[in-house]
Amino acid sequence: MSKPGRPAGPAADTEQIVLTAALDLLLTEGGAALTPQRLHAVTGVARTTIYRHWPTPREFLAALIAVAPHPAARPSGDPIADLHTEVDLLCDRLRDKPVAAFLRALVTASATDPECVPLRQRYVLDLLAPIRRSLGEIGVIADDDVAEAAMTIVSPLLVDALLLDRSADRNRAHRAVDDVLTRRAGLTR
Repeated sequence: MSKPGRPAGPAADTEQIVLTAALDLLLTEGGAALTPQRLHAVTGVARTTIYRHWPTPREFLAALIAVAPHPAARPSGDPIADLHTEVDLLCDRLRDKPVAAFLRALVTASATDPECVPLRQRYVLDLLAPIRRSLGEIGVIADDDVAEAAMTIVSPLLVDALLLDRSADRNRAHRAVDDVLTRRAGLTR
């Protein structure tokens, strides 16, 4: 038997309305727009509902990370080709406004709210996961070197997207993959 009273979370349609509006505000106005007052004005959802479930920008960012899609490439059977495919997908994701804008919002939020740092780290690690997985599947880089190898490949892409506000350089990313495979694994293509 269920207890009377308010449900633990927002109704699914309310959550979708608010989070869709939150993402739109994030992309058009930046992370500072993620306030309950602003979301109420945009969605018409009761301020009390918004305050109850997302009282700060951090909660909006966490909720958006939780529902962020993580498209996975289909393995081709060639782990090196799969790694290059994952790098292409990451370049595409960083080029597309939602991922780059979301990363910038996480960086900005982390600068003013230390509790946002784990969110930023989680999101970046989610972006790195397919690269790490692909490097691990190649099987010639030691497990404890996979994380470092992935960072070697991805770091310049993040610098492009976050600091230089330009598209991730796909050719440079592929050169980084080839360099990692040559230096760490002795593989060449």
